[in-house]
Amino acid sequence: MSDKIRLGGMALANGVLVHGPTSWACAVRLPDGTLKVESAPKRFRSADISSPLLRGPAKLAEVFMLLPEIRRRLPEARLPFERPRVITAMAASAGIAGLARGSKTLGPAARETVATLASIVPAAFALRGGELAAYHGAEHISIGSYEHGEAREKEHERCGSHLLGPMVATLTIGNALAARAPIHLRSAARGAATLGAVAVSTEIFSWMVRHPDHRLSKALARPGHELQHRLATAEPTPEQVEVAEAALTACLRLEDGRPDPA
Repeated sequence: MSDKIRLGGMALANGVLVHGPTSWACAVRLPDGTLKVESAPKRFRSADISSPLLRGPAKLAEVFMLLPEIRRRLPEARLPFERPRVITAMAASAGIAGLARGSKTLGPAARETVATLASIVPAAFALRGGELAAYHGAEHISIGSYEHGEAREKEHERCGSHLLGPMVATLTIGNALAARAPIHLRSAARGAATLGAVAVSTEIFSWMVRHPDHRLSKALARPGHELQHRLATAEPTPEQVEVAEAALTACLRLEDGRPDPA
């Protein structure tokens, strides 16, 4: 894969976003069956960030900064976190996390573990079910097949779900330490712990990608792999793979400096 452009992606409820170091492309299937594609250079590029403490947060910021532009250029796109049940799950997870941290029966480590797991529930709900899971599979198939030069399955070794193991561990430790801060500083300490957990987890994930056969790497990847396999992805239809391939092609065209044929 050394000569391939490193790509990322996001499944939508009706399409796929593919992004590279400098560009992005999004393709959606309209209700009438039409395939619509939009692409553009990135305004903010995390690839320009070299600090280990900032690389992880920058990668997340890069993707979230794309969403308003995608919404503006492609209003038909149905983003995963717009669904009502995801908003409900986010509210429920905040409530569970608050109850866990206020529990008098759980120990400090157990309180933070429950609170951390509760914070992950919305992401699981966002990926679960129907066309979203199928488009997630299509995203993995298209990007994986490009990177490996052969047909791939619906699971991908660099899926963000593999951050689950490192994130649970680092968030639990960070929030446990933040809980020891004075009450008036505790919210700020938890914010710093979350930022630190993202930074550390991203660096651990990068190490896992470079050392996929290491015993620790396999152990950390297992929760995310199971999430992908059992919940977050489904076998896509040929039409859904076509959408993902359209996004992939448009993104690579910009990365290679080729003009849009349209």
